[in-house]
Amino acid sequence: MNTEQLKRMASSKGFIAALDQSGGSTPKALELYGISKDAYHSDKEMFDLVHAMRTRIITSPSFSSQYILAAILFEDTMDRKVDGLYTADYLWDKKGIVPILKVDKGLAETADDVQLMRDIPDFDGLLKRAVGRHIFGTKMRSVIKHANRQGIKNIVEQQFAFADQIFAQGLVPILEPEVSIYSEDKAQAEAILKEEIISHLKGLPEDTRLMLKISIPSKDGYYSDIMAYPQVVRVVALSGGYSRQEADTLLAKNPGLIASFSRALLEGLSAGQDQQSFDSMLAQSVDEIYRASALK
Repeated sequence: MNTEQLKRMASSKGFIAALDQSGGSTPKALELYGISKDAYHSDKEMFDLVHAMRTRIITSPSFSSQYILAAILFEDTMDRKVDGLYTADYLWDKKGIVPILKVDKGLAETADDVQLMRDIPDFDGLLKRAVGRHIFGTKMRSVIKHANRQGIKNIVEQQFAFADQIFAQGLVPILEPEVSIYSEDKAQAEAILKEEIISHLKGLPEDTRLMLKISIPSKDGYYSDIMAYPQVVRVVALSGGYSRQEADTLLAKNPGLIASFSRALLEGLSAGQDQQSFDSMLAQSVDEIYRASALK
């Protein structure tokens, strides 16, 4: 584990840029960026285009460690290069931004009102590759649709089981049990989720290190007590379908909670923009999200 990166993640101001759109979400990300599906005819062409988009973002002067703590990468991005360096090395060596890897392979079918993660083939092999590519930590997402205690219990158990394997490889896991913002019983689901998370945290050795990525809670400051656990490096929030303005407004009401936005970060960026317009739009997004994430 890189202790300098750990210190930065634990105590520096800023937020996490989620640049981890995977195979299923890549077409939508490209479409929002102004690249339609008829612009590519294979997965290779699609991933070439999305890497070009990510490279443009990462190399922009607006993408700065003054505001951005870390960036979450898709597996394909980890194995590609930016200006001659593997992406994680470019982020840390050239930008001072901590590299994190999305490791989940998508969601299983809904059961007990939740979607667990699918199995991850050769998980240990993927983690070893991540270590070799100088990745600091990992991120894995599952989804809670309703306040079903058994389903939420299953989500948390799966997340912590994978986290044990990840931490054993010297990586810091980010657990992402997302609660749908469209759920009519979101607050009740969050209450069950918090209870289950605390139960697991109490059973962990104090030298374990992990992070949590959660939906912005219905009750302001709801996860503040979880932030105090010694095992918890940081608690971060996804935008979850909110616009950037909505997400920033809600985030600012939660002391200590910082952003880990994807779609909300990229909102307004377009392949057709000239570089000055692109950098200006990205700078505006970064500034707004940073101010909402600033330690309060």
